[in-house]
Amino acid sequence: MNIVGDSEHFKQPYDRDEEYVSKSEHKRECDAVQELGKQLVALSKSQLDKMELDESVLDAVLATKKIKVNTEAYRRQLQFVGKVMRNVDVEPIQTALDRVLNKNNNEAAKAQIFEKHRERLLTQGDSEIQQLLEDHPQLDRQKLRQLVRQANKELAKGPDSKASRELFKYLRDEIGE
Repeated sequence: MNIVGDSEHFKQPYDRDEEYVSKSEHKRECDAVQELGKQLVALSKSQLDKMELDESVLDAVLATKKIKVNTEAYRRQLQFVGKVMRNVDVEPIQTALDRVLNKNNNEAAKAQIFEKHRERLLTQGDSEIQQLLEDHPQLDRQKLRQLVRQANKELAKGPDSKASRELFKYLRDEIGE
């Protein structure tokens, strides 16, 4: 028997098993699931409701929210959330989490766009109105001018005005997809 050339002889039984998961790989997977659990605990109740979580996972997450953060009980409860999540498929949970978080980011980005439009309308006036109407022909020129004129009048009185909020709302309602 050639010991040097016979590498098959030195293989462990788990080397031939395709589904074998090493202890360290298992630990990494558990840590990833527990991190996903932490992200779920950080969400609001309304965000959790949108995710359609398994009842056992939802109960564990909601129980964690009742515990004071940075305590031993909180740490143990997070571990429990991870343990519960190991019994369910986490891919749909991750997808739902990404969708919920991205939706919030998209809404914030849209709000910033409408805010910039409003600021430019208030500072540049008619030239910006014309540009906005070219980009978004569904807008009403007369209503837009009226809102800008009223917001500029109220802006002289104070930084936050009703007309300015109405202009923002009009832009969001008419332009927002």
